Amino acid sequence: MNAKIIDGKAFAATVRDRVAGTVERLKAEAGITPGLAVVLVGEDPASEVYVRSKGKATLEAGMNSWEHRLDADTSEADLLALIEQLNNDPEVHGILVQLPLPAHLDPDVVINAIDPAKDVDGFHISNVGLLGTGQKSMVPCTPLGCLLMLREHHGSLSGLNAVIVGRSNIVGKPMAQLLLGDSCTVTIAHSRTKNLAAVCRNADILVAAVGRPRMIPGDWVKPGATVIDVGINRIENEGKTRLVGDVDFDSAAAVAGAVTPVPGGVGPMTIACLLANTVTACSRAHGLPEPEGLTS
Repeated sequence: MNAKIIDGKAFAATVRDRVAGTVERLKAEAGITPGLAVVLVGEDPASEVYVRSKGKATLEAGMNSWEHRLDADTSEADLLALIEQLNNDPEVHGILVQLPLPAHLDPDVVINAIDPAKDVDGFHISNVGLLGTGQKSMVPCTPLGCLLMLREHHGSLSGLNAVIVGRSNIVGKPMAQLLLGDSCTVTIAHSRTKNLAAVCRNADILVAAVGRPRMIPGDWVKPGATVIDVGINRIENEGKTRLVGDVDFDSAAAVAGAVTPVPGGVGPMTIACLLANTVTACSRAHGLPEPEGLTS
């Protein structure tokens, strides 16, 4: 293994420390406590774990945390009424509706009911448009985490060739906009890209976000490239379940200059950036300077 391992868990701890420091200053200097409200509809086991983790992290950062748990058969009207209540609550600076939602609820309708200024997931169509046109927006947490790690590793990203494998609205597309904003030359590749291996080999920065275990082998990686593996896939191995990324870690690490592991890479940054987005939303709501090192 020649590549430097980008320790997302350690860097996420640094980001969370920055968030906690900013929260402490907001309390001391402005008498403001940032607050995050999370809405969970139904009893999806994975979602319940995520919501507990988010609530714990929010409180550890010194922020206010509210959890709203609704029955799986909650009507769209009742869910939208709760969102409107949170939109109008000045103590709530961030609103997150945990996905996926039960089948009878339209996620686009629900997400677009959130006040864009409180949309700490960055999924509201207004935030998508603002990000796409290079304006100030709320940025999806996972791409923001990837960007912060890349900046930490490289310093300036200007002029680097970046290839993103995956075109989802949650990771691929916003990741492309963020890298364009940092003056990378960006290619979005996907399952129908011709000569995908050759496209990947041209990347100084290779971001894998396709949801296919070990899809990208080491011989698709340019020597010395930085590889950001967003994938989290569960596979069976000798009767045991383990997590792997979208990149074949061992072969990629033999070629790349730096690589994120799975687990322990991008994953911890997602919740850290949710906290960062909440602090950013709070600062903007009160006309205060945005926290350094926590935004795009």
